[in-house]
Amino acid sequence: MTFGEFANNPFRNLRPKNRKVGPLTITFIVLAVAAVVLVSLSGFYADLLWFRSVSFTKVWSTILLTKIELFGVFGLATSLVITSNVFIAYKKRPIYVPLTVEADNLERYRAQIEPIRKISIIGIAIALFYFAGSAGTRLWEIWLMYKNSTSFGVKDPQFNMDISFFAFKLPFWQAVVGWASSTLVLSLIASTIVHYLYSGIRPQVREERTTVAARVQLSVLLGVLVLVKAAAYWLDRYALALKDGKLITGLTYTDVNAVLPAKAILTGIAIICSLLFFANIIRRSWVLPAAGVALLGISSLLISGVYPSIIQQFQVKPSESSKEEPYIQRNIDATRAAYGLTDIDMQDYQATISTTAGQLANDAATISNIRLMDPNVLSATFRQLQQIKPYYTFGESLDIDRYTINGVTRDAVVAVRELNIAGNPQRNWINDHLVYTHGFGFVGAYGNSVDADGKPNFIIGDIPPTKALGDFEPRIYFGENVPDYSIIGGATGGTKVEFDYPDDKSANGQTNYTYTGK
Repeated sequence: MTFGEFANNPFRNLRPKNRKVGPLTITFIVLAVAAVVLVSLSGFYADLLWFRSVSFTKVWSTILLTKIELFGVFGLATSLVITSNVFIAYKKRPIYVPLTVEADNLERYRAQIEPIRKISIIGIAIALFYFAGSAGTRLWEIWLMYKNSTSFGVKDPQFNMDISFFAFKLPFWQAVVGWASSTLVLSLIASTIVHYLYSGIRPQVREERTTVAARVQLSVLLGVLVLVKAAAYWLDRYALALKDGKLITGLTYTDVNAVLPAKAILTGIAIICSLLFFANIIRRSWVLPAAGVALLGISSLLISGVYPSIIQQFQVKPSESSKEEPYIQRNIDATRAAYGLTDIDMQDYQATISTTAGQLANDAATISNIRLMDPNVLSATFRQLQQIKPYYTFGESLDIDRYTINGVTRDAVVAVRELNIAGNPQRNWINDHLVYTHGFGFVGAYGNSVDADGKPNFIIGDIPPTKALGDFEPRIYFGENVPDYSIIGGATGGTKVEFDYPDDKSANGQTNYTYTGK
């Protein structure tokens, strides 16, 4: 006997008995729903009060009505598409299924599902409506821009389209394509599960592993999904005009000569691939659609990934300035147009020198005080040259001071070497609060001179610190980067626990210290 099991459940004794929902469960559900509603309404009412206080109630109502509209449209569309596919998959289930061990196991699962099938589908539909609708409300601004878009009167130099398309319409169409893709993927997954559960998909059978209904539905879903992917590829072409690059915003040489053609080719391949899926409605083999998907994946990797990288590396980089010149000029022209600077009259300026011989020598005292070191950008250099260990650091912005050195007042950029507890590779409570308790050292460099290598000319630094500015307490217990707290001090003559500073000459590579309060 090849076929034997009727789709109606013969295992009636396996069905669980219906259980009544208790009052405690109902109370819990009501309280949970009430809590969610109250939290939502609190934010809703607060927004109303704020917009009313600034006389923008019209803005508030417009946003609210738009969100309600999008909630209904996206929620209803998503719920209908997915649940309709689930219903079709169930409705087209086979009446007879092959008699196998796996089919018998699936029958047992169906017996468990059958009593709650209808309520489950209704619950899933409601959940999809709510979550998809909530996600759709986030698109209120994009929808309003699309709905109320007006022409800029200026066309994009690459696509010859009005700028309003990129500012108002493109984001909306990208959102629609994204929604369609996710909805189709969920529909495909749900339909596949239902077909498998009701033996529309039978991987254990050598022939006819899918029923006609399952093959048709899945082929249509996959074909539409790949068709939506083709639309995404096509929209990606326009999105390049908004791309933030390292050099400029918008299209570059590589985008125009490699990425744009690649996206157009991938669009064509995706359309062909979708047609193969639609053709599978008549054919009984998944070979051609699978080959189309493989071709699309390989093409996406090579044409959209490898090829642009080759163009960038071997054509653009050797002569980047000349290759990117027209696209840089587009950025300059667009910036000038945005700021209303298109009517600038550019004239060459002939510089002339008005100084006289010996004038610089007369101003030598003033010139020598001109600061060359910028305390706002010098911190990275201080860290590189004077941090010494990763558990030390300097502030992001250094300080300025003046010191008398050899009888001359000199400008200096200064900083203290504070403790950076996050840089300690051996973090634990003892090390954080008992051992690593303080920074160490004062670092200063001349503000108006550099050494032979162009590096800061340090007056004082290193560990232990040099004595160019005299003796001072080098330990930093209080600073801008101190840890949460430190426990310091100890018995007179006791073991010194605090890490003082690294010392390669000592036996354990460090010097310890006990804070004395001075």
